[in-house]
Amino acid sequence: MVAKSDTELDAVIVGAGFAGIHMLSSLVSFGYSAIVLEAGDEVGGTWNWNRYPGARCDTESMFYSYGFSEALQQEWNWSERYPKQPEILSYAKHVVERFNLSNNIKFNTRVININWNKKNRKWGLETEEGERISANFCIMATGCLSSPNYPNIEGLDDFEGEIYHTGRWPKYDVVFDNKNIAVIGNGSSGIQAITEIAKTASLLNIFQRTPNYVVPAHNRRLDAQEVADIKSNYSILREKAKETYSGNFFESGGPSALAVSLDERMTEYESRWNNGGLCFMAAYDDLQFNAEANKTAAEFIENKIREIVKDKKTADKLIPKNSFGCKRLCVASG
Repeated sequence: MVAKSDTELDAVIVGAGFAGIHMLSSLVSFGYSAIVLEAGDEVGGTWNWNRYPGARCDTESMFYSYGFSEALQQEWNWSERYPKQPEILSYAKHVVERFNLSNNIKFNTRVININWNKKNRKWGLETEEGERISANFCIMATGCLSSPNYPNIEGLDDFEGEIYHTGRWPKYDVVFDNKNIAVIGNGSSGIQAITEIAKTASLLNIFQRTPNYVVPAHNRRLDAQEVADIKSNYSILREKAKETYSGNFFESGGPSALAVSLDERMTEYESRWNNGGLCFMAAYDDLQFNAEANKTAAEFIENKIREIVKDKKTADKLIPKNSFGCKRLCVASG
């Protein structure tokens, strides 16, 4: 016998991050009854959980935003090229408030069971509190960054000092002043946190398993004219972005890194390095498909590492052995 549901709806969305908020807004605008079930205490998804020092987006703010509402695009003003976590979280909250979505979101509500009822052709969901919800549609908006990866390190449970995880950072300020700090991992989160922690820590040790390709962000305050130009062409730019493999508005430098001279290729790479950010990935169309082309980008970044890190042994440890772009490209703010 199937337990009777406490609530029956057209749709249930699991997760109140960017995808969940957008889906809720769309369903409500079409007149459907829908709610979002969120395990956290507020909206934002990964930008609620990840509050570590230096946390910011490595996609440019003007495009790390919703395009479903022209009014929203025009009224919201980002302060930096790459926004910090608090600003992104404020944006998510603004969207919820602007479109009157707060009454359709249940916080501190974790879904523990989902099943499909063949007889009545509905989804049944159960929460930790025992609430049962029935819906025609169940939409998972939990994202790919919602579950932190806790390292299985022998003796970790015996450590008597403070332990923090970037994916579950506390809301209170963590003080690093005059402390010996160890950071495990140097991916996107690691390099952002390291830059900030190093400013006040007495000693900072970084434990790296795999070196990563890193490009500079060259973050800056947004210029008013730059913002105005983008806003006046938002619809065109977003359509163009859809045609790129990364969904970002990056102009390609050409079809092949091997079809140009060494001087031309180095000029292109240098220009993108100086511009900063993920646009380096779009330098040439074949960087991810041609091993020889890929090698030219990898060697360029290797040379940059050796220019920056003067100690040869340390530089050797920081140079990746895998192909460029095989893992997520990291963008450094510091």
